[in-house]
Amino acid sequence: MGTRLLVIMVMVVGLLAAGLGVPLALASAAAAQQDLFTRRLIDTIYYASSAERPLTEADTSQLAAALRRYDEVYGDAVLVLDATGEPVVASRTPAPVLDEDGRERVVLALARQPSKPYPLLLPWDDRPMVLAEPVLADTEVRGVVVTISSTAAVRADELRTWSLVAAAALVALAVGVLVALPVVRWILRPVRRLDEGTGRVAAAVLAGERPDPVADGSGPPELRRLSVSFDRMAEQVTQAYSAQRAFVADASHQLRNPLTALRLRLSNLHGHVADDAADDHVAALEEAERLSTLLDGLLALARAERTRAVVPIGIDAGVDDRLEAWRPLAEHSGLHLVREGTRGLRAIGPEGAVETVLDAVLDNAVKFTPPGGTVRVRTAVVDGQVEIAVRDTGPGLAPDELERATDRFWRSPGRINTEGSGLGLAIAARTVELGGGELGLDLPPGGGLRVTARLPRA
Repeated sequence: MGTRLLVIMVMVVGLLAAGLGVPLALASAAAAQQDLFTRRLIDTIYYASSAERPLTEADTSQLAAALRRYDEVYGDAVLVLDATGEPVVASRTPAPVLDEDGRERVVLALARQPSKPYPLLLPWDDRPMVLAEPVLADTEVRGVVVTISSTAAVRADELRTWSLVAAAALVALAVGVLVALPVVRWILRPVRRLDEGTGRVAAAVLAGERPDPVADGSGPPELRRLSVSFDRMAEQVTQAYSAQRAFVADASHQLRNPLTALRLRLSNLHGHVADDAADDHVAALEEAERLSTLLDGLLALARAERTRAVVPIGIDAGVDDRLEAWRPLAEHSGLHLVREGTRGLRAIGPEGAVETVLDAVLDNAVKFTPPGGTVRVRTAVVDGQVEIAVRDTGPGLAPDELERATDRFWRSPGRINTEGSGLGLAIAARTVELGGGELGLDLPPGGGLRVTARLPRA
């Protein structure tokens, strides 16, 4: 936006410079050309009056000498023609040859028409200025005097004028830029603060802190009001988000105690329940356990959504630790847990991000991979990012379910009866996003599901 405003202001200055400089240059060129035309017209009329007697008496020796001196002094050729248009006297030998425009002016002069001014000559137009005046004797046309004047000096002056105008325009543009820069900065200062404040507000909202105000009372009135409105909106969003997160955390904590007591009471009823109610008793214990798992997931999600410091983290330590933690359960389920890929990698992310992501992903992999299957954890660097990919040999997901797999509480319709809260991948995705990365799911060749966490490389 700043560049656009600067371009607009520079265009205005450029148009103003062109609007003033171009007419000035044109007027200067026209005045110089008119001056040359007037001087040469006076000379042509003078020699036309001087040529009357020599043409009448057929003695042009003195006239020829005068014309040669004129040519030597001014560098302009002079030609005297008779009434038939044939050359009689010339200041140069051989006599200059007239172009089509010159011949037309001679015809007009023979018809007693005065020389007309030339249109404006441009710097690259090197045609000479040809003026023709009739030689009259008792109102009878006896001949024509033609002056052929070079326009090089006029065109050089015109070129210098245009150069000065162009230089002045460039100076005006430079001054305009120097003047416009602080003006544009002043106009866009609230916008820049809004842009910078947006990131701070997002981080503050996620961290549950009060965002720094954006409005500083500078800039145009409309942008000042926009900054104030933005601060009010950011404060309301922060309060609403904090209240929502606090509610989730408080509700989870408050429900944990009565839930624990309920589970304890249900467990104590074992052996004291009538046979016809035994199935209901077992179902109640399972639902209590499921509710406890759901509360744990909500607490984990609330912790994952709270902004944590992003630091360099080692990949090997987290991967090896979680593999060793999940290996007994995998072996008990008849699965092979394999580590592959590059070692010694470091990434940027929240502390404990590798462990959080692997716990959520390995839980699903071990849960859904049939006995005899393999779960592979591969680490590598791809396109400048560190990738931690977990691939299983389970049934996978339908292609249209991949995008929804990281939604909160979402569970595949074919896995409704499987134990779980539907929060594992949502927690993993949120953890990776806090580190500036992303979590992706795909269906690799050969079946199964691959979940890949990508983090910036340290």
